Amino acid sequence: MEIIDGRKLRDNILEKIKNEVKDLSFTPVFCDVLVGEDPVSMQYVRMKNKTAESVGITFYNAIFPENITTEHLVQEIQKINELENMCGIIVQLPLPLHIDKTKVLDVISPKLDVDCLSTITKEKFYKGETKLASPAALACVELLDSLNLDLNNKKIVILGQGELVGRPVTALLNFRNIHPEVLTSQSMNKQEILKNADIIISGIGNGKYINSSMIKQDAIIIDAGTTEENGGVVGDVDFESVKDIASFVTPVPGGVGPVTVACLLNNVLQVAKKIHE
Repeated sequence: MEIIDGRKLRDNILEKIKNEVKDLSFTPVFCDVLVGEDPVSMQYVRMKNKTAESVGITFYNAIFPENITTEHLVQEIQKINELENMCGIIVQLPLPLHIDKTKVLDVISPKLDVDCLSTITKEKFYKGETKLASPAALACVELLDSLNLDLNNKKIVILGQGELVGRPVTALLNFRNIHPEVLTSQSMNKQEILKNADIIISGIGNGKYINSSMIKQDAIIIDAGTTEENGGVVGDVDFESVKDIASFVTPVPGGVGPVTVACLLNNVLQVAKKIHE
């Protein structure tokens, strides 16, 4: 089995972004809105801050107290929409339970919604009217493309239809005239379909769900699921179980995650290029 190195692919993407940012006539700004002091969320924001700065994108700090109201947060994001050279806004999820997530995400200007989570941006994406897409979904496709396979003659199965991975990955492949089989909790004959898959893309967040008995010899697995376990994070794949059967697997951590951050910043770059065409 070969491990698909997400960190190496991330570095390649970031290098391209850095070179293109240098050619812009201005410095793009990116904002990750953080509410509260959840240590995991704070760590993610710091990492995105550091990565953005490393490619020449200015990071705008927007940290709000846990008890902020939905209305106040909406007003603050409206202000961020108007900041000079702003080229991308995301909201660090999850938000505190008292905040209306949809209202908050929908106030992000559609042209700056680099996470592609607002109602308008999602609609545009599924209609093929925007180049912006969920960074996690883009990461899955980038990792698959890095293997240089002819995907047209491969049986691709997607586990789950979540908003971050399953549904947008399906759409991205459909746009390329590649039609994967989708499995959800309601699907019949799941085990049989998985066993016949050449490529499995999973984002269900069910720790170590996929094991050696469920896949065929030399299957390729893109694992976009994350589940907290014993103080660490595991993916949807039982790594030890499949290592002697799968041909390629993305590790968790170190697979889809790093590439997702690179794809997010590439979305910021695409916005910057469009704003100043």
